[in-house]
Amino acid sequence: MTTDGRLTRRHMLGGLAAGAALGAAVPGQAQPRIAGTALANGAYAHNVEVVGYSDLDHRPAFKMAIREAAGRWYLHTGHFWHRGWSIVDVTDPAQPRVARFVEHPGANTWTLQVDLHGDIMITALEKPFANFGGDPDAPFDEGVVIWDIADPLAPRRLGQYRTGGTGTHRNLYAGGPYMHVAAGMPGYRGNIYLIVDISDPARPREAGRWWVPGQHEAGGEAAPTRVAAEQGTHAGGHCRCGVFCAGAGEDVSLHGPPYVVGDTAYLPYGAAGVVILDIGDVSRPRQIGGLGFSPPFHSRFGVHGVLPIPERKIAFANSENVTYERGPAHHASILDISDPRQPFLLSLLPEPIPPAEAPYDDFTTRGGWRGPHNMNHHQHHPDVQKQGDLFYLAHFNAGLRIYDVSNVRLPREVGFFIPPEPARRYGPMPEGKLVVQTEDVLVDRRGFIYITDKNQGLWILRYSGPAPGGA
Repeated sequence: MTTDGRLTRRHMLGGLAAGAALGAAVPGQAQPRIAGTALANGAYAHNVEVVGYSDLDHRPAFKMAIREAAGRWYLHTGHFWHRGWSIVDVTDPAQPRVARFVEHPGANTWTLQVDLHGDIMITALEKPFANFGGDPDAPFDEGVVIWDIADPLAPRRLGQYRTGGTGTHRNLYAGGPYMHVAAGMPGYRGNIYLIVDISDPARPREAGRWWVPGQHEAGGEAAPTRVAAEQGTHAGGHCRCGVFCAGAGEDVSLHGPPYVVGDTAYLPYGAAGVVILDIGDVSRPRQIGGLGFSPPFHSRFGVHGVLPIPERKIAFANSENVTYERGPAHHASILDISDPRQPFLLSLLPEPIPPAEAPYDDFTTRGGWRGPHNMNHHQHHPDVQKQGDLFYLAHFNAGLRIYDVSNVRLPREVGFFIPPEPARRYGPMPEGKLVVQTEDVLVDRRGFIYITDKNQGLWILRYSGPAPGGA
């Protein structure tokens, strides 16, 4: 172990070899258990090797963004329990090093999320939830901070966009004049979609907005129990998605990031499902399609994330299950978006199965939140591995899961990494038992996989299994 508490590569790799191939079928089971290699303190791996680890100076990270600059690789992270952002030098992924921590001066504020493109980085500010340690009655900072990162180790603050409400959660900046924001705006139930012009970063301004019917409480919209989408009209014009697109209260909320491909925006909108907009005129976004998931899946975050891959005419989508043991099923799905006006479900990714050596029979009873959370989102960035036939998914108490999606009708799991149990509690979540809660995943174009956790540091991994598409 190094003097700053980071595990050395030799220390980590002792007993952390990649697991064996899929085990033989167990009589009476619909599918075989995955034979993992038992690792220290509850860790397991299959077709994944550990490359490096950093405790991030005891600041657990959340969302991540990466880029190469002048031959060096920098991972930018938001944080869960600390206000600010870390810049981690991962040029040598076996020896990651926190090069700088940029503290946010305000109290009672979430600094969870980052995105970047070129020399511009955006970071989200948000009022934290009470069960995550926030004080509902205390002042907080909110919105989006815009940075110049031409000097990677000396970010220079250019401006800030404020919502006037609760702030922003997960946002997209893919270059150009606009950032695409999941914003908690005054007078609305839940987050709505906001397009913000940052061509002058010192004076960001709203360029357009869109919301689901029933969200605009201040505009007199009553939260519907359920209304057919084709009956609703709202800011973007007539709603034509052809599914039930509005639920009760906060169940309808844009989680983000909005994902934009050309003039089309794909929105992960909680109980409203996947919402697809034409934003050719950014001042008047117009809904052209959508697909509902709630019911039968978890309603509050029935769609937590969506990632379109237009060249393959598919999109990935998943829910977020924020219950413990009880509650509706979650999903991770592949959609057909060959016609964005009429997307449909192609398949569901298989549910993770605990290794045979694990002391729990399924992840529902393990403790903590379970189910899918984040995918390798930043496909707009040239230094992120492009989505191909391997799909990477952070799966809360099931760790990292890797799927072969070469056959979109029959995705199959080909690798996983379940980190060791956290040794220390840094924040109030998860409630109850302290277990692994893998939060985010990012894969760089070198093939290195980065994952974060609520109560431990940064793991750097590499897929070591067979090439996708085989038998």
